[in-house]
Amino acid sequence: MSRAAHDLKPPQQLLATTVIGSYSVPEWLGQLRNEYYQRRISRRYLDEIHETAIKAALLDQERAGIDIVTDGELRRDNDIDYLIERIPGVEVPHRSKLDYFDYLEAEVTRPLPAPGGDAESLGLVADFRFLRQLTELPVKVSLTGPFSLSRRIRNSAYPNSADLVRDLAWALSAEAGRLARAGAQLLQIDEPFLAGYPEDIELAVEAINIVTKGAAVSWTLHVCYGNRHARPLWAGHYDFLFPAVKDAHVDRLALEFARTGDEDLRLLEQYGWDRGLGLGVIDVKTEQLESAEQVAARIRRALAVLPAEKLVINPDCGLRHLPPDVARAKLAAMVAGTAMVRAELSGGAAPAAEPAPAAEPAPAASAVAQPASPTRNGSTSVVSGKGANK
Repeated sequence: MSRAAHDLKPPQQLLATTVIGSYSVPEWLGQLRNEYYQRRISRRYLDEIHETAIKAALLDQERAGIDIVTDGELRRDNDIDYLIERIPGVEVPHRSKLDYFDYLEAEVTRPLPAPGGDAESLGLVADFRFLRQLTELPVKVSLTGPFSLSRRIRNSAYPNSADLVRDLAWALSAEAGRLARAGAQLLQIDEPFLAGYPEDIELAVEAINIVTKGAAVSWTLHVCYGNRHARPLWAGHYDFLFPAVKDAHVDRLALEFARTGDEDLRLLEQYGWDRGLGLGVIDVKTEQLESAEQVAARIRRALAVLPAEKLVINPDCGLRHLPPDVARAKLAAMVAGTAMVRAELSGGAAPAAEPAPAAEPAPAASAVAQPASPTRNGSTSVVSGKGANK
């Protein structure tokens, strides 16, 4: 079976495990990337560095026993900039950075052009092909959603800002089609800004459905509360998603539960969500390690709402801001806890959980959120910042 054929449908593994997208960024990668921004190393050298980092991230996922892998998004400075600098018509006047945050002056001064052909790829096809050649495991590719992208682009072109969201969606839809033609069959839309703009959920769903028109693949929609510097940007519940999200043409939702608790599982019952769920069982906002037993307990509680066939097990959000040893230990716990529940469902003896690799405990302050303050829309802002990096 070719690697492309291997991805034609989601894996049949019960309670398949995956990551949301990003993986721990080693300190040396951040330092070398800044060397590039300051023109001390070449683009070719940086590409080699990225490839080395991606191979290491893949190895970590494979050794942990992850069923569906990503490239760790290690080529991406953050989840916004990597795409907006590639979307035709988005102007970034100052592209040289001092570090990996942020293009703060991105702007559209005229309506975005209609999407072009394969020659105008946003770069995700090449990223997918690089990872695809390295592994036989199913590969997932994430696209930052059009609504979240629009929150970081200054609109000087559209009288109605909703039209900017729609045109961004068409650009992403074209890229999804290119990815599907390249063999990708597991795609994810990330909308980390939705929690801060709950009144725009209908627009976001409309735009999501434009994106998914581009490819007949398995689609996941990931919605979190932001992951800037490993802290949430907003607090609250997923009530704002329902019932509008039921109109989204996606196969599953991937949501936070480890950090926020299981209360929002009631929403899936209340609104009759009968599709898949990416169940967040690992808190990425703290370096404190979960045990396999904790992970298993979280999965069991979700099984009271959805059958195992509809669950995929993942961290709450991306692992970008965790140290590598902590990320490895958390993935090991996630896989071990999932294996315990799989064994219970099959009627076999649950395997003994292996001790997670030791990791340095987090300083007490790193796991403490900043005091919450109300935002303009009534949601709760937990920490200030320009982005919502997952």
